[in-house]
Amino acid sequence: MDTDGFQADLGPAGRAELGPSPPGGLLDVLGVAAVVLDADGRIVFWSPQAEALLGYSAEEALGRFAAHLMVADEHVDLVLRLFAQVMEGEGIWAGVFPVRHKDGGTRLLEFRNMRLLDDRGDPYALGLATDQAVLRRVEQDLALSVRLVDQSPIGLAVLDTDLRYVMVNPALERINGLPAEEHLGRTVRDALPFLDADSIESAMRRVLATGTPLVDQHAVGRTDADPNTEHAWSVSYYRLEDPSGKVLGVGTSVVDVTDRHRAALEADRARHRLAVVADASVRIGTTLDLVQTARELADVAVPELADMAAVDVLDSALTGHRTTAPAHGPALFRALAVAAAYPTDVTTAADPPGEVARYEADRLVTRVVNTSRPVMVPHVEEADLSLIARDPRAATMLARAGVHSYLAVPLVARGEVLGALDLVRARNPHPFTEDDATLASELAARAAVCIDNARWYQRQRDTALTLQRSLLPEPPPPLYGLEVASRYQPAGAAGEVGGDWYDVLPLPGDRTALVVGDVMGSGINAATTMGRLRTATQTLAGLGLPPTQVLRNLDRITAGLDPYIATCIYALYDPHAAQCHISTAGHLPPVRMRPGQTPALLDLPTGAPLGVGGVPFSTTTVDLAPGDRLVLYTDGLVETRDQDIDARLGALLTLLDGPHPHLEDTCDYLLEALRHPDDHDDVALLIAHVRH
Repeated sequence: MDTDGFQADLGPAGRAELGPSPPGGLLDVLGVAAVVLDADGRIVFWSPQAEALLGYSAEEALGRFAAHLMVADEHVDLVLRLFAQVMEGEGIWAGVFPVRHKDGGTRLLEFRNMRLLDDRGDPYALGLATDQAVLRRVEQDLALSVRLVDQSPIGLAVLDTDLRYVMVNPALERINGLPAEEHLGRTVRDALPFLDADSIESAMRRVLATGTPLVDQHAVGRTDADPNTEHAWSVSYYRLEDPSGKVLGVGTSVVDVTDRHRAALEADRARHRLAVVADASVRIGTTLDLVQTARELADVAVPELADMAAVDVLDSALTGHRTTAPAHGPALFRALAVAAAYPTDVTTAADPPGEVARYEADRLVTRVVNTSRPVMVPHVEEADLSLIARDPRAATMLARAGVHSYLAVPLVARGEVLGALDLVRARNPHPFTEDDATLASELAARAAVCIDNARWYQRQRDTALTLQRSLLPEPPPPLYGLEVASRYQPAGAAGEVGGDWYDVLPLPGDRTALVVGDVMGSGINAATTMGRLRTATQTLAGLGLPPTQVLRNLDRITAGLDPYIATCIYALYDPHAAQCHISTAGHLPPVRMRPGQTPALLDLPTGAPLGVGGVPFSTTTVDLAPGDRLVLYTDGLVETRDQDIDARLGALLTLLDGPHPHLEDTCDYLLEALRHPDDHDDVALLIAHVRH
């Protein structure tokens, strides 16, 4: 503990021992000089400070009349009169007086003069003096410091070397919500237990030890002044020293930067939101597959936004009925995707992907699609679960899993409500916020466009496939001398079906026409053109025309279907002559397989594609013996974007070089080995086997 002018320390025996406290530095700054005069006005005491202030040593000053040594002649009478007043006991005299320096100059000194008595009753005069300029500067500094500290909007405090508060300004009182008297004499740990006292005191000790300030240290917390709001402060620490370098303690300044902190957090959230949306732009819509797109949306939402996400599309949106008008009744949903951040039974509480579920108008997800607006339940109560889950059992599962917050946003594309994105939180302790709803809506908006594209492409693909398959032939009747197998496989990408076809046409005289063609382009228009060419081919073949005339007429027909171009191979097999007459129009050559020989591409004139117009075609006659096979195909079987066509044709021949007893198995084998699910072209394949 501290006492006036002394410090208490424990001695070797454990008893308190008093000793002088360390001197302050202010007197050193002021340089207060002490001079004592006897009743006659002679100098009898002369302090070192007096020597420093006036230049006279003690030897030069002691015993001399002060008025003659220190005062100019014109002021001697005044000084003697004032001296007499003090010595007569009329009080203390104080004021500013010009005093002569040893160097001949004059100094204005601030004086305090008083009468003293010794033990015999003899009077003396004590004069205390300091340089007026120094004193005024100290006074101004002190006044300025006090006013600045008291009126500053910045919280300021001084702590001693034991890190106990010795001064707190009003601003810091307001910041901490604690009056100054409850700070003084206490440490940060004692006075402000809601702060991180360990890190604060560690920082102050480091400043005391090194003298290096710590500036703009960021701190976040709550105080008694505003316990319901999180605040942020910029805190700085400085070591305080007196003019002699003695360490007095540490000063701290505290600036409330809550607004700046909130703005920075909002900026961080905005940047994060943009990053998530940018990532979603890359990850969502990688294909035109409806289910895959929904799964990509759910995967982006988990765990970024939720512990579990479900994507449900209105069944009416999948069947082609637009849903632009607001609805008020129940809704029929088809579940497309469910994703979870961790293994959990909650996924089984959601509708299984592929299933259709009816939700009444009071259900939250129904409200979302009926109003086209998000629905958020930050804190889910038991009653809310019945409006979220599909049935009571699912509600129980959600409750058991700890679901505490719910958010659903609509999937809206081109003004049409397609469905909803459902999000729940269980392990994530934070409730959904408006920021979360904004981010979820942005993700849903981007995904909805991709889902809309996927469903329209799927619809177009289904239409084209239906048309394509309706135009392809039924299994042919028994053929004389031939056994055939065929396949049609659409492209992996939606909307790229429709151009390829094959045909097996029984003709008079036990002959058979084998046709494979490829209309350039894709979609419904390509499928329609293919159907017209196939019909024309059947008609021309039925007229008994040779292959060159069939292709010449098809070329003329195709030219009238501008801008379409097609390739075609027409093979007319005559079992009685054991020959096949083949003409091609820009098509890849067929493969002939002979028992005991390596499969080989037939060397045929390529010919110009159908639709070029006016180009002659030629016919090549090929012998086909019993056991021979002829493989006809479109370029979708062998062409890829990353391999040379010759290499791919070589791969086809390699695959055919081996025992292939069954034609159907051979077709499947070739498609499985040469095709990939995401190939961008359809393929027609026809294999004919000459019977023994």
